[in-house]
Parts: sequence; structure tokens; C-alpha cells
Amino acid sequence: MRKARLVVKCLCGLLGLTLLGCTLAENKMVAGNIAAINHVEGTAINWFSVNGYRAHGGGGSSCCIIMPVRWRPGLEVDVEWEVDPNSSAEMPSVTSNKFYEVYAKHAENYRVYKTVVAIPEWPKKKSCSLNVHFLTCKRVEVTTSCSTYGQPDYPVKEPRHAKEPAVCPK
Repeated sequence: MRKARLVVKCLCGLLGLTLLGCTLAENKMVAGNIAAINHVEGTAINWFSVNGYRAHGGGGSSCCIIMPVRWRPGLEVDVEWEVDPNSSAEMPSVTSNKFYEVYAKHAENYRVYKTVVAIPEWPKKKSCSLNVHFLTCKRVEVTTSCSTYGQPDYPVKEPRHAKEPAVCPK
């Protein structure tokens, strides 16, 4: 009788450890790069952040963001970004006495936006960088595709250098 209880306790303990291992594997996280792709003509993304991980908005990728190894339903990210709506404005030389005055006036037009974006499903062990696409009408799409923008299998098809419409759909 004692042996049977001991065997049952051991089996229950092993089952508990196995379930704990599965839970930990499901919650495993990994670091990856984040990159901005600006689709809006005439504006610049000064900086952006994803779940608080801040990066430069001028193109290229920045390290790092922490994401789950496996996709799960309801996976979302908080995206915040600052836009310079007149990125082609002429500025005096940095060595000029007027630079900081002109820059301060220019920077008053910067705008900060926030949104929550769903992360589309990725295949097991196939997530790559988190690419954040800034689209017209303050829309944002994200992807973890291992392809690059412009390839036929890349999921975001919106064109680059798009002009903001006079009125955005709601």
C-alpha cells in the first residue's frame, strides 16, 4: 500500500513537472530586430517604439524587441511614433546662430501618434524581424515575415511614397 502511494505521488510529480515544462516552452521569448518602413510621402518618422522598445525611424533596423517564440491568437503590439510632417523643410546650418531657433519652430509641428496593432500569425520557428509599416491615414501594419518588402511573398503590399488623401476613411 505504501509503495503504491509512493508510485502515485512520483507519477503525479512527474506529470506536474512535464506540464510545467510545456507551459514554460509556450512562454519562451526571443529577441529580434525592429524596423520601420515609411510609406507616406513628404513625412518622416523621427522615432517609433513597439511595446516600449524605441528605435530610430529613418530606415534600417534597430535591436531589439522581445517577442514570443510561438505566435498565439490575440498577440498585439503597442506602437507609438513621432512624425515630422514637413521633412523637406530648409534648415540653416547647424553652425548657424539661427539653427536652434528655426529648429525649435519646426519641431512644434511634430506629431506623436499611438495605436494597437495585431501581429499576424507566423509559421513555427519562422519569425524574423518585426517590420512596422507606417501607412497613410495614420494606419500601421506589422509583419514578422522573413521576406523583404517588395518580394512577391511579402504580406504588406501597400506602395511606398503614397500621398495622404484629403480625407481619410473612418
